[in-house]
Amino acid sequence: MKIAHLDFGERPVFLAPMEDVSDPPFRRLCKRFGADLLFTEFISSGGLVYEANDSVQKLDFDESERPIAIQIFGGDIDQVRTAAGIVDETNPDIIDINFGCPVKKVVCRDGGAGILRNLPKMKRITEEVIAVANRPVTVKTRLGWNDESIRIVEVASMLEEVGVAALAVHARTRSQMYKGDARWEWFQTIRKDANLSIPLVGNGDATTPEKIERMFDETGVDAVMVGRGAIGNPWIFRDAREYMTTGQIPAKPTWEERIEVVIEHLIGKCEWLGERKGVLEMRRMYGGYFKGFRNASLLRSLIMEKTERDDVIELLNTFDPGVERPAVPVQRKVVKASLPTA
Repeated sequence: MKIAHLDFGERPVFLAPMEDVSDPPFRRLCKRFGADLLFTEFISSGGLVYEANDSVQKLDFDESERPIAIQIFGGDIDQVRTAAGIVDETNPDIIDINFGCPVKKVVCRDGGAGILRNLPKMKRITEEVIAVANRPVTVKTRLGWNDESIRIVEVASMLEEVGVAALAVHARTRSQMYKGDARWEWFQTIRKDANLSIPLVGNGDATTPEKIERMFDETGVDAVMVGRGAIGNPWIFRDAREYMTTGQIPAKPTWEERIEVVIEHLIGKCEWLGERKGVLEMRRMYGGYFKGFRNASLLRSLIMEKTERDDVIELLNTFDPGVERPAVPVQRKVVKASLPTA
C-alpha cells in the first residue's frame, strides 16, 4: 500500500490523530511497537497563523518518528492556506486535513466535520492546501453530518479529483459523535461507488487485533487507523501485526514491563509539557495501561492524589497489584431507636 511515494507494505496500521494523546512521547512508543504511520494531534490553523504557543509546539517531531503526518484543521480558507505553508516548512512526510472532528467548538466555524455541511468550501480548502504543499496531502473525515446527509461517496470522488493522496474515513456521522457502532459497510460502498483509486483508510472501532484484521478482511480498506484502542496500549500495533501474520496474539506485557513503559511515557510527557501539565494529562492513560490487573482502580485513585512526577514514579515502582488489601470500611449512620414514653 502506497501513499504517493511512501510505501507502507501490506495491511499497515496507523496511529490516529488524537488531541492530548498523539503527542511526541506517545508517538515514539507507538512507533517502537510497530505503528506504520504516526499522526500528530490536530493543530489549529488559526493558532499557527497567530503563533499560539500550544499550536506551534505541536509541530515538533523527531526524525525517529518518520513517516509522520501533521494534521491541521480550520474553517477559514486563508488561515488554512497560510497554516499549510507553515506546516510544509517543518518537512513532515504528509500534511493531513481534519474534516472529521465532531466537537462543537470546532464544527461551529466549519472546522472538522462542520465542513461536511459545505462541500464546495471543503473542496476549496483542500485545493489551497495542495497548492502550497510540497508533499502528499491526505484527508480524514466522517460519513456525513447526520444520517440524512451522508454524502461520503460524493466527497471521496471530489477529494480524489482535486489531488488528495489518501482518504481516511471514520465510519460514523458527526451526529453520532463516538456513540453506536461504526458502520464498516460504508467502506465497500465508498470504494465501489466512488470508483476510488487512492488508498482508503478505515477508522472506527478497530480496538483489538481481531477487529483490525476483521476490518481488513470484511471491508477491503488499504490501511486501518487505530485511535481509542491505542490509548494506554501502544502494544496494539505489535499485537495486530503478529495476529495478522501468525493468527496468534503475543502474551500481554507483564506488570513490570507495563510499569517501565508507563514511567517512560510519564517522563516524556513532563519533559514535553512541563511537570504539572504532564502529570495531569497522563492521568487519562492509566486506565488502558492497567486494565485487567488486580487493584488497578486503587492504583489509579492513588495516582490521582499525586501532583509531582517523582511521587507518581515512586508509587508506580512500589505498588504491588497482587497484595491483598483490606476493604475500606463503610461508615454507616447509627440510628437510635426511640423508646416509648410511659
